[in-house]
Amino acid sequence: MKSTRVLIGLLTLALCMAMAFHATAQEKKFKTENIIFVMTDGLRWQEVFQGAEESLLPEAKSGIHPSRAAYWRDTPEERREILMPFTWKVMAKEGQIFGNQNKGSVSQVSNGYNFSYPGFSEVACGYGFRDVDSNNKIYNPHLNVFEFLNNMPAYKDKVGCFGAWELFPWILNRERSGMLVNAGYEPLDTGKSFPEYELLNRMKKETTHYWGGEPFDSITFETAYAYFKREQPRVLFLALGETDEWPHGGRYDLYLDAARQADNAVRYLWETAQSLDQYRDKTTLIFTTDHGRGYAPLEWKSHGEDVANSENTWMAFLGPDTEPLGEREKVERVTASQLAATMAAFLGEDFRAAAPEAGKPIDDVLGSTNN
Repeated sequence: MKSTRVLIGLLTLALCMAMAFHATAQEKKFKTENIIFVMTDGLRWQEVFQGAEESLLPEAKSGIHPSRAAYWRDTPEERREILMPFTWKVMAKEGQIFGNQNKGSVSQVSNGYNFSYPGFSEVACGYGFRDVDSNNKIYNPHLNVFEFLNNMPAYKDKVGCFGAWELFPWILNRERSGMLVNAGYEPLDTGKSFPEYELLNRMKKETTHYWGGEPFDSITFETAYAYFKREQPRVLFLALGETDEWPHGGRYDLYLDAARQADNAVRYLWETAQSLDQYRDKTTLIFTTDHGRGYAPLEWKSHGEDVANSENTWMAFLGPDTEPLGEREKVERVTASQLAATMAAFLGEDFRAAAPEAGKPIDDVLGSTNN
């Protein structure tokens, strides 16, 4: 009898907690109905917040090197704005950006490995799982937030994921999730035929493979952009890769160019979203990276467990539910593990109910009235 009373008590408590959570969720009136989530691989927080690093700029044999002319200015504020104008003129003014360690804002990955598969997995799954420890083509056993949403009737077949790196079908477990994950040089096949799709698929087939299975970012972006305009998903994920490939090759000049192009890609997506009824004033944009890099003069080319400071990252948010607090200073540390739950929370969904190990949402970006 006593055990029965205990069981009934526990069930009653669980029911009350569930009702309380439902009531709280109902009180949170978010305007966000769509998500645009962009990542650019391995872009350091130093460039994002300080612009080009002078000691790494290449020297010209005569005159001024084009990279210095393009990206060097007298102050960090001028340099970062010329490098990533949309991030600083729009996202940082109308939204929020974290990660400037010089101002007491720390953004990091927490997986401990500090390279791509674990980093992308932490962002998508909400936790730095220790069994995700290589860049091998192994299907990720952990639930990701895109799959979580795609399994819901409101988002079914309205989630589109695009990545330059050919491993995204494994990172996001396309085999299990069944959602659209287009990566590398794969042709885009959504069951629909459009002239843009046909042209892009032909370009992928005809383009020289400079990095094996990873194309230049322009191809990946244009594929995602064509899909975005034509099929108007509720959730769009785009992961660019050149900001990691060029540093590994020691090309700081092209690394800067790639950062500028990533910023431009985000601008195109946002401006297009604001021109469409489906997205205007109902969309949240998230922009971040999967890991950092080491310091000059040499370790900026690398990252990983043994490369100091490569756990340091950055993240930016813009949308109707995010207060315009700008560049955050002297705030609590944020981690990549919080992004999955934060993204779901913007849509009024609780990712942690399905993945309890996931990091908690970042309350500051969800708006003071929604905390």
